[in-house]
Amino acid sequence: MLDPACGDGRFLMAHPNSVGIEQDADAARLVHFLSPGSLMHQGDFFAWAGETRERFECAVGNPPFIRYQSFSGDVRETALRLCAKHGARFSSLCSSWAPFIVATATLLKPEGQMAFVVPAEIGHAPYATPLIEYLAAHFSLVQVVAVRQRIFPSLSEDCWLLYAAGFGGTVDRLLLSVIDRFGYLEAPPSASILIGLPEWRRWNCRLRSFLLSGDVRAMYLEISREAGSTRLESVAKVGIGYVTGDNAFFHRRPSQAAGAGIPETLLLPTVRNGKALAGRAINSAMVEAWRGRDEPNFLLRLRSDDHLPQAVERYLDSPAGQKARITYKCRNRDPWYVVPDVIVPDAFLSYMSGEGPSLVANHAGCTGTNSVHMVVVKGNTKVAELQSLWRKPFTRLSCEIEGHPLGGGMLKLEPREAAKVVLARRDFTSRHDSELVQMGIESMRRWRHCG
Repeated sequence: MLDPACGDGRFLMAHPNSVGIEQDADAARLVHFLSPGSLMHQGDFFAWAGETRERFECAVGNPPFIRYQSFSGDVRETALRLCAKHGARFSSLCSSWAPFIVATATLLKPEGQMAFVVPAEIGHAPYATPLIEYLAAHFSLVQVVAVRQRIFPSLSEDCWLLYAAGFGGTVDRLLLSVIDRFGYLEAPPSASILIGLPEWRRWNCRLRSFLLSGDVRAMYLEISREAGSTRLESVAKVGIGYVTGDNAFFHRRPSQAAGAGIPETLLLPTVRNGKALAGRAINSAMVEAWRGRDEPNFLLRLRSDDHLPQAVERYLDSPAGQKARITYKCRNRDPWYVVPDVIVPDAFLSYMSGEGPSLVANHAGCTGTNSVHMVVVKGNTKVAELQSLWRKPFTRLSCEIEGHPLGGGMLKLEPREAAKVVLARRDFTSRHDSELVQMGIESMRRWRHCG
């Protein structure tokens, strides 16, 4: 048995003929002490996997959940190169656990099997797609066990289980087992749903959608395809707001700007986070309230062709400016003090929420940071019409399906996910359809631990 990231050797101690890989030298020494019968390799798993000739009947583990921001450098390049060599092509935005599983699979003997604890991201993350495609092309059984209650209650990360058997085979369907809580079993639980690969792809390669009942899924697809329904991307463009590189330097309080002699014409009111998106619209009265409370909600907006007043030049050359210009974002743009991607959208969309994302009209000519989404309507679309559709329960269900849980009961809606949200013009006069919509919303909320 192989454990590619054995940690304290918990799995190794349960198996009499096991091999563990551990990067941390102290942990590796501990495993040697706790499981003296195991063979240990201390070092980077991906480098070892690319060179070893050892092959295994089975593999098991709880691979490190390292997000792409930290999964970087030579380790990531080695991992992605190894996976690509075996036909699984991950983007640089993938977390570490998915390449860990592919690299482990390449070390199995024919008919080998493996079982892993995986983050619930396997149900929705884009980088889960090449992983599942690889597993389907190399195993005769692929099963995912979705566990609603947290396996590790002290962590905010939801974890599911993955089981694959019959290495060297192929499969045209996935097995999804949906259970309420984890309990020790001698064999994987029976499948709740059999999902053909074409159907999985039809749902944007998201296993999470199959947590809904078949009736809810059928209703959702039917309404999505109606002539009166449309995706948000057809009527509006959704994107992230600007990134300053140094918020404290570029966001000014009115009193600070006045004290430095910065003209008001160079200050643009900005929505800095989703807390401002509580009502139907951002209006001039709200902006004046920001001024009255002297809040740092005003962006120093400079353009490369601007003639800079002396007061602004003094501010740029101040100690705060000297510090700001060497931050990563600032030093990689020219001129450093021009914040890119500053737009005034038609509306704002919250991208993290408990109840559901809010769509708020921009009546005050504000811009926004990357903590909120910018919505620019297309053609003759009216923001008020868009808001009316956004408030419908079906849109809430669509946000739950197209978005994804973030932890702590939050729903996150990335721009690419928001673009796929379905806006239905149908009047839900059918009690049956209304109940299905509400059932779907409540089901998705339970799975993200909201309420």
